Amino acid sequence: MKNIHCKVFGHDFRVSRNVTYHVKEYTCKNCKKELTTNGSGQLIELTPKFKEINDVLERIHVKRHMRSIDNSQYVTADYDELEPIHITHEVKSSDDQPSTINPANLLVFKH
Repeated sequence: MKNIHCKVFGHDFRVSRNVTYHVKEYTCKNCKKELTTNGSGQLIELTPKFKEINDVLERIHVKRHMRSIDNSQYVTADYDELEPIHITHEVKSSDDQPSTINPANLLVFKH
């Protein structure tokens, strides 16, 4: 009886699983038919082979996403929290004239 509704009115697909940002799995609300997106972005029937492929894709996607979150905390710096330092070290240039290092050109990280 559920298949008659889909034959007359068409399937009512809902996203059942987000594999990656671009790959999703869909399930019909009425007849429970499952589809997924292939490499070209077209909807195809979800076979055990494609279910396994989606599992691997999701695992890779989650690992990369978690790694990017972990690395982003080391890349970003809140410059308001950095303490200014004063450098009074003199450097001799090739013409034996003393020159100073401009502290504005330095970035020092505290551990």
